[in-house]
Amino acid sequence: MNWDDDAIVLAVRHHGETSVIVSLLTATHGRHSGLARGGAGKAKRGVLQPGNAVRAAWKARLAEHLGLLSCELIHPHAAAAMDDAARLACLASACAVAEAALPERQPHPAAYAGLAALLEALPGEAWPSIYVHWELAVLRELGFGLDLGRCAATGVNDGLAFVSPKTGRAVSASAGEPWRDKLLKLPAFLVTGGVGGASEVVEGLALTGFFLEKNAFDKPTPPARTRFVDRLRA
Repeated sequence: MNWDDDAIVLAVRHHGETSVIVSLLTATHGRHSGLARGGAGKAKRGVLQPGNAVRAAWKARLAEHLGLLSCELIHPHAAAAMDDAARLACLASACAVAEAALPERQPHPAAYAGLAALLEALPGEAWPSIYVHWELAVLRELGFGLDLGRCAATGVNDGLAFVSPKTGRAVSASAGEPWRDKLLKLPAFLVTGGVGGASEVVEGLALTGFFLEKNAFDKPTPPARTRFVDRLRA
């Protein structure tokens, strides 16, 4: 049993003295783990960093086995972000969210494509907004997509300002005003598809974080995401 696939490193855990267990998000095989022999050594340590794009080869006698994994570096996203604390926190958060939310060995090509696009966008200036859009994409992949196209109360598609925490549907400013304290804020850039300012990004992260905690995470929110949100708030 074996396969080769493009992948993004999500997490690395030590296994014995020299080996590591690597968790990947692959293009066609979903989130998949394997044992990388010698992965803790200097030669492979730089390749097996969360966020790096790799070409992965996995093999095992049976499909349900952990299997052996080898990875060839395609792009060192982790090294490129190392000198920028905010971008590095974004990378760590994205990998941690994918690791926590996506079920193992189930194909999620849209989640892989979205994470790859986010990592490619990190050198630019729009990455905070792209990150929020990526978390929305993860929710859609898992079947918990938000309906932000029109107001749940009136059916109109303008003036959208809130999201119902119960239904995940947008609500207009006028319809939601009496219940604004019970609704989640909907930043405009998530409706228009554009780029949001710093405060709007934080609102977007509060929105996606609420529904990820509600529907996607079996455990508490990954600490890497909490640190990323705290950094942007600061």
